[in-house]
Amino acid sequence: MADAHHRLNLIWADGGYTGHLTDWTSQHLGLVLDIVRRGEDVRGFQALPRRWVVERSFAWLLRSRRLVWDYERRTDTSEAVIRWSMIALMNRRLAARAHRPAALPAG
Repeated sequence: MADAHHRLNLIWADGGYTGHLTDWTSQHLGLVLDIVRRGEDVRGFQALPRRWVVERSFAWLLRSRRLVWDYERRTDTSEAVIRWSMIALMNRRLAARAHRPAALPAG
């Protein structure tokens, strides 16, 4: 993993991934797994640091109708659909940026 993605060195995970996974991640992948935990004394909703990044990414992916239901049998097919969805998102953003009027010069 670290060889394929040399800039990746930290992974954030939900509290459900506590346990031996942090040790396994560092030993086998050479990466740090940081568990984002909710306060023990908190009841109800609490915004967690960096959690919004994951939730936002899932929301972007779920705009693609094919990713709404998890029915792909092969992981490589699922990965291809995720890549296709993110490429479509980037293309929309680049096209919108190209059509924006240029900023007026100051003065």
